[in-house]
Amino acid sequence: MTALMIQGTGSNVGKSLLVAGLCRAALRRGLSVAPFKPQNMSNNAAVTADGGEIGRAQALQARAAGLEPVVDMNPVLLKPESETGAQVIVQGHRLTSTQAGDYAALRPRLLGYVMDSFNRLREAHDLVLVEGAGSPAEVNLRANDIANMGFARAADVPVVLAGDIDRGGVIAQIVGTQAVLNQGDAAQIVGFLINRFRGDPRLFDDGYVQIAERTGWRGYGVCPWFADAWKLPAEDALDLFAPARPSGLHIVCLALSRIANFDDLDPLAQEPGVRLTLLGPGRAIPGDAELVIVPGTKSTRADLAFLRAQGWDVDLMAHYRRGGHVLGICGGYQMLGRSVADPQGLEGAPGLTPGLGLLEIDTVMTGDKRLTRVQGAHVASGQPLDGYEIHLGRSHGADLARPFALVDDVAEGAVSADGRVSGTYLHGMFAGDAFRAAWLASLGGVASGTSFGKTVDATLDALADHLEASLDVDGLLAAAR
Repeated sequence: MTALMIQGTGSNVGKSLLVAGLCRAALRRGLSVAPFKPQNMSNNAAVTADGGEIGRAQALQARAAGLEPVVDMNPVLLKPESETGAQVIVQGHRLTSTQAGDYAALRPRLLGYVMDSFNRLREAHDLVLVEGAGSPAEVNLRANDIANMGFARAADVPVVLAGDIDRGGVIAQIVGTQAVLNQGDAAQIVGFLINRFRGDPRLFDDGYVQIAERTGWRGYGVCPWFADAWKLPAEDALDLFAPARPSGLHIVCLALSRIANFDDLDPLAQEPGVRLTLLGPGRAIPGDAELVIVPGTKSTRADLAFLRAQGWDVDLMAHYRRGGHVLGICGGYQMLGRSVADPQGLEGAPGLTPGLGLLEIDTVMTGDKRLTRVQGAHVASGQPLDGYEIHLGRSHGADLARPFALVDDVAEGAVSADGRVSGTYLHGMFAGDAFRAAWLASLGGVASGTSFGKTVDATLDALADHLEASLDVDGLLAAAR
C-alpha cells in the first residue's frame, strides 16, 4: 500500500474526519501513516514543527497518525483575506496574495510543490491518506486542478468518493458525480461510502445497492453520524460547535467575518462549568456575559469595521462598564488598542483605523510575519503557557508594561490597569489544562473539569472505533496503491 484519497461529493461532507479516523485506525494496525491535503482553504491554521503553517484539519490528522504536523502535509493553503482574494501559503510560508480569478493561472506552478511534498511523505511512510477539497464534480475547475482529480491522476492515487446523506440526495450526489466526470477521472475512483447517516442504516440498503449498480463502484459501507465530532478541532467555525448549556460561566466569543484560529475556543467549549456562545452577526452581546473574547482574524481592520457594524463596540463598552472582562487574541488584541495602522496595505487598502480604546496600545502592520511555537508563563497566575504565534503587526504602548505573559523571559501582550482587559498574540493557550483552570478560577471560581489533550485523543480513538464498526476499513486500506 502507498496512498488512498478520500474525495467528497461536495464541501463539508466529512472528509477531514474520515481521514483522521482512518489515520488512527491505520496507526493501530502498526502502520506508519501520514495525512496529506494538496490544497486547503481555511483561516484556521496550525504552526508546524518545521516552522510553517498548515490547515488545522491536517494538524488533527497528524495527531491521529501519531505524528508532529509538518508543512508537507498541506503544501498549499489558501487563507481568505476578502470575498474574492486570498493569501497563498506554499509549504508553510506566504508565496503571494491573489484574486480568485487569477488563481487558476497560478495552479500549474503549484502542482510541482504539491508533488514534491507528497513524494517526501510517500517515501517516509507506509501509507499516505489524502483528503480532497470541495468536489471533483466541479468540472468547471478541472483545468490545472491540484486539489482533487488533477492531483489523483498526476500521482496515480486511487480515490474513494464520500457522499453526505444528511444533506439529502446522496444517490444523485454520487451517481451525478460519475456522470459529469471524464472517463479517465471516473476510472480513478475505486469505490464510494456513505457518511453521516442518522437512524437505522439498514433503511438505506436499497439505495446503497442502486448506487453500486448504477456506478459499478464498490461500496465500502454506511457510516452513521458521529455525535462527538464537536470535541475535535474543526476548520469551519460554525460547523462543529459544542452543544448549548443552560447554565455556567458565560463566555461570549464574537464571530468575526474573517475569524481565524477559532479552535482557541475548543478547550473552553468542553468545560462542563462553562456556557460558551459564538455570537453571530446582528446579535447583541448578552448582559450576563462574564467574559467577551475578541478572537483572531485574517484582516484586522476589515473585521474592526465589521465589529462596529454589528454594534458590538457599544456593547463591549457597556459590558466593560458593568464590570465584565475582555480578552483579545491576536487580531482581537490589536482591535482592543487605540489604533491599527497598515501603511503598506498588507491586509487591504493602506490606512489607519481607530481601535476600541480598551488597551493603551497601538499596532502597525509589518511584512515580517511572526510564525512560531512558544512556551512561557501567564504573569497573573504563574501557570505555564504553550501556544503559537501567527500574525502580522507589532504592538507598542503603555499597557505593555503589564504583560499578559512572559515568553522566554520576554514580556508578551498587555493588561489594562484594572486587570479586566487582556490582550495576547498567543493562540492555543487554553489547551493547557493548568492555565485554563487558573484562568477560569480567576473569572468566577469555576473548577476545570476536563483534560483537553486526553479528550481529543479519546475522541480520535472513538472515531476510529466508529469507522471500524460501520465501514470496511480493511478493504479501504487494501485499496491503496
